[in-house]
Amino acid sequence: MRTPLRSVSPARQAGLMLAVTLAMGAGPALATENIVFVSGAFRRTIYTRDLESFVRTGVPSGLLADVLRFGNQNPASVRSLLTTELPVPVSLTSRLLNTRIGEALLTRATAVVHPLRAPRAGVPALRSALVLGVAEGGGRLSPLGVLRAYPAEEMAVDLPQLLGLLKKASSISDLVRFFSEAPLDGLRGN
Repeated sequence: MRTPLRSVSPARQAGLMLAVTLAMGAGPALATENIVFVSGAFRRTIYTRDLESFVRTGVPSGLLADVLRFGNQNPASVRSLLTTELPVPVSLTSRLLNTRIGEALLTRATAVVHPLRAPRAGVPALRSALVLGVAEGGGRLSPLGVLRAYPAEEMAVDLPQLLGLLKKASSISDLVRFFSEAPLDGLRGN
């Protein structure tokens, strides 16, 4: 009798996904090839190969070039963001992502980013991509490393969810800045 995937714990799902990914090798078939921005019926795709070419050459192409131009974004800043590496041990990453806090973070993140054709597989997919991305990056986590390790051909980015998250992050940072600057000046002994 087959066990439905829903009855398997998230930790086991991630472990199975990671084991399958490692057994098959992390070749191009398992890497994200397309990042699909979705808002209702609207869909636009940025190809991972365009991001990789941009990182290599510094010259954006395709939809990426249009997005940077229309968004008035500095290509050098975006390129720097894409090449950012965070040193983290693989075992720590795996353990953290398999805690209740890690599960909660992954659940929130997958409201924004998930496999296009299997949104309910977002948590194990992202967990696998993060752990495998760190492992393949030699203990370094990078945006492109995660894309290369993401086990779905197409990664959806939910634009309304992303914009809501950015708005909350902006308001939180404004609130933190407000409370950390002016009101505390008198208490700092300046």
